[in-house]
Amino acid sequence: MIRLYFLLFVLFSTATIRAQDGAQRYPLIPYPTTLIPASGQFAVTAQTALIVQDNRFSGEAKQLQTLLEPALGNRLPTTGTGSKIVLQHDASITNPEGYALTITPRQVTLKASQPVGMFRAVQTIRQLLPVAIEKPEKPRASLTLPAVQIQDQPAYAWRGMHLDVSRHFYSIDYLQRFIDRLALYKFNKFHLHLTDDQGWRLEIKAYPKLTTEAAWRTFNNQDSVVLKRAVTNPDFDLPKQFIRQQNGQTQYGGFYTQTQMRDLIAYAAARHVEIIPEIDMPGHLSAAIKAYPFLSCTGQPGMGKTFSVPICPCNEPTYTFMEAVLSEVIALFPSQYVHIGADEVEKSTWSQSAACQALMKRENIKNVEELQSYFVHRIETFVQSKGKKLMVWDDALEGGLKPSTAVMYWRSWVKDAPVKAAQNGNDVVMTPVSNLYFDSPPGIQSVENVYNIAVVPEGVTAGQVKQFLGAQANIWTEYIPTENRVDYMAMPRMTALSEVVWTAKKDYPSYQKRLLQHFLRMETMGIHYRLPDLTGFAEENVFVDKATLRIKKPLDSYILRYTTDGKQPQANSPKLPADFVISTPQTVNVAAFTPSGVRGDVYSLRYQQQAYATPVSAAKLGPGLTCFYFKKQFKETKLMNDLKADSTYTINNVVVPKSVTAPSFGIQFWGNLTVPETGIYSFFYTCDDGGVLRIADRLVVDNDGNHFPIEKSGQVALQKGTHPFRAAFIEGGGGFTLKLKYSLNGSEPMAIPDSWFSH
Repeated sequence: MIRLYFLLFVLFSTATIRAQDGAQRYPLIPYPTTLIPASGQFAVTAQTALIVQDNRFSGEAKQLQTLLEPALGNRLPTTGTGSKIVLQHDASITNPEGYALTITPRQVTLKASQPVGMFRAVQTIRQLLPVAIEKPEKPRASLTLPAVQIQDQPAYAWRGMHLDVSRHFYSIDYLQRFIDRLALYKFNKFHLHLTDDQGWRLEIKAYPKLTTEAAWRTFNNQDSVVLKRAVTNPDFDLPKQFIRQQNGQTQYGGFYTQTQMRDLIAYAAARHVEIIPEIDMPGHLSAAIKAYPFLSCTGQPGMGKTFSVPICPCNEPTYTFMEAVLSEVIALFPSQYVHIGADEVEKSTWSQSAACQALMKRENIKNVEELQSYFVHRIETFVQSKGKKLMVWDDALEGGLKPSTAVMYWRSWVKDAPVKAAQNGNDVVMTPVSNLYFDSPPGIQSVENVYNIAVVPEGVTAGQVKQFLGAQANIWTEYIPTENRVDYMAMPRMTALSEVVWTAKKDYPSYQKRLLQHFLRMETMGIHYRLPDLTGFAEENVFVDKATLRIKKPLDSYILRYTTDGKQPQANSPKLPADFVISTPQTVNVAAFTPSGVRGDVYSLRYQQQAYATPVSAAKLGPGLTCFYFKKQFKETKLMNDLKADSTYTINNVVVPKSVTAPSFGIQFWGNLTVPETGIYSFFYTCDDGGVLRIADRLVVDNDGNHFPIEKSGQVALQKGTHPFRAAFIEGGGGFTLKLKYSLNGSEPMAIPDSWFSH
């Protein structure tokens, strides 16, 4: 009987712990491979001993001391008979980044076979500690860790983030903080885009004008755009420390000395983050060509038909220059990879060059695509002679690549590119523009879109899976001039990617709950993150007599403020009441504010008075919708209106028919929508590229144009019964997203039942 009671107690305790799992007790991102909850907690005090049983982990022990000392007021002793934190070597852990963590009320044990694995374990400890550990205001008597058993290792070897420091420039101090965040979320690759048309950012001693001239520019069109945005948002203001007066000009820019970069590389290495340098070539080099005009076939920089004039692959001085540059880069960066871009190359100047025509004839090169491959192969031969591996964007596949070249896949509209690369023997890193370009504006779907990416695409054989090294998100900074704006664009999307590439299993609802606690950690760390979306409303709202606006705060610490005078909410704007009654047409601007005063996105909610739409006759209607398919690219949905459809289908719901395979197309859905009761219906239309929704001959959602996945919403007042339904959708290439949901009188959005549609 005693044994039975004990078993019941254990089962009850485990169930209680599991109920607390995730968000409250184990708010870990990325989530571990295996986590077994346990009861109780471990208290870290100034008397807790930090014991290192193998000197190979002395660096990780030092980092743990650095984390705990400010919060406890003292360094932990390295011996003791009381509570202990023990760092142990365990040769049975075969993955270098793998670790085991056991926390009991008496002891914390961290096991790994390599220092990098121990470092990952320390980051897990960091996330399990109270948020205040990130910025302790005063020493505390103790810090608690929940009891748990964890076995963990990464699913993918390449877990990366990219930052473009050419279009806009960022301080070394910020790059260090960015690396700290990479380490916290178990990333191991930091891809630095060091050169582009807008600026050269790395000191090259052989060519000093790359930093005295090519690192600086007068304000360009992109700078003009961000300066206009800075009028209402200081996150777009060009940093004054990167502006200089030179030769009567106002110039913007900057560069990193080799000493600074060497220190940054060491800083990253201590956190087990590898920095991959990118020197973009043969295109995207206007800044370098301006300083050294001999590099181009025309002897000057400029724009071609689509992209900037590239360097000339047909003149030997080009290779002398590039080999000298790469020699210094390779000597500086210990990474096994050197990225040379090889994307978006304007080849028209090569076609017109006598030197290129002669080279192509001499080398039996058939076209300019093969000429680019000739250039890439020569550079790769040089890079390999230095013991490094070449990496390029997938554009370079078009002229042919050696199997030894690693490929980053970004062109989502070229769906077969990663499979072709794998078939060619190339290693592949997935970084599709559709999900992992963090310079695209974040929205309500953006975090989920990142979380749902496929690291290994369809069509890959079992033997080719190992060639997909992992995934990376890119931050191109044409319109991201400040560190705060980089934070906003990266966070929290970066956390979603971290879980995708570390944890083999996906659980988005669990991730969402855990993420809420990470917002508090980001706040404490001073990260200018994008606040979680406000929900429970539509952008275009209607009311018959009156409406009540109710917005649930994603975090209790946030304050909702609003205006009705057309101005954006400020920290001194009135607080939004729990029930805000609207009885006249107006626009309500709402934003959430953190306790420190950081404002989230401003939501403009437009309200119009509307009578209930009268239903139409529903006699002799068939099920489903009529779907008109146009095999053509459109920039707006209205361009389909006067055309004859290529095909016509009957379909159960607003979805793209499986038979549609064209990369670009348009669809019109015609029919009726029968609603079961009278009320205010909200519709949420997510489109990539664009779409327009009309119900009862009223415009409900306008999400038109070519863009990334964006959800837009609107309302319509409907009487019970059948109403005319029209939806249009266009896809411009690169993969589509089409989702339509509804809610009634403020309910949670849900899929529209097939039975509601008729034609």
